[in-house]
Amino acid sequence: MAKRENISMSVIRRLPRYYRFLRQLRETGVTRISSTELSVKLGLTASQIRQDLNCFGGFGQQGYGYIVDQLCLEIGNILGLKGGYKAILVGAGNLGQAIASHMNFTEDGFELAGIFDSSPFKIGNRIGNLEVSDTSELEAFCAEQKPTMAALCVPREAVEKLSDQLYQLGIRSFWNFSHYDISVKYPDVIVENVHLNDSLMTLCYRIHNAKES
Repeated sequence: MAKRENISMSVIRRLPRYYRFLRQLRETGVTRISSTELSVKLGLTASQIRQDLNCFGGFGQQGYGYIVDQLCLEIGNILGLKGGYKAILVGAGNLGQAIASHMNFTEDGFELAGIFDSSPFKIGNRIGNLEVSDTSELEAFCAEQKPTMAALCVPREAVEKLSDQLYQLGIRSFWNFSHYDISVKYPDVIVENVHLNDSLMTLCYRIHNAKES
């Protein structure tokens, strides 16, 4: 098995897709599936799927395929989804509210422990089972709860100061919805940048070029 640090991010980024699809199969009662069947449903080659999974060990049997429940469990373990990493969300605007309300943090490896905003119109509102707290309470909250990750749903101009504060408070992992690159200033942090505009422009490119061809 390859060392985890030597596995490419392209392989790692396919794992959640495998996991999501296998979970759907499990829920519909499918117990076994071959790499060929997976390839047809996922739009990948069977060889690619086998190579990806072989990076973490052999999970299938030749001529038998994969046991869906077992493979789903194994990929969940690889992704660390049982970690229950404590998370906070900063920015309770429309995007933050949507993420806090509709994302199942628990299924994806996290426990959303706090939501923060600086607006007096947001502070005190409830989103799900959490009340929005004032960002002035971040220091005390982090000292007590020691969250691992912060989801940042604030404007770009607010991120640098906020990320400085959170870094000083011990947070080293960020789910970043702004267009500010935290890792340039703090190369030791783990950041997943979610650029919705980039995704939309990529879609625009694909539509534009499909029309041209």
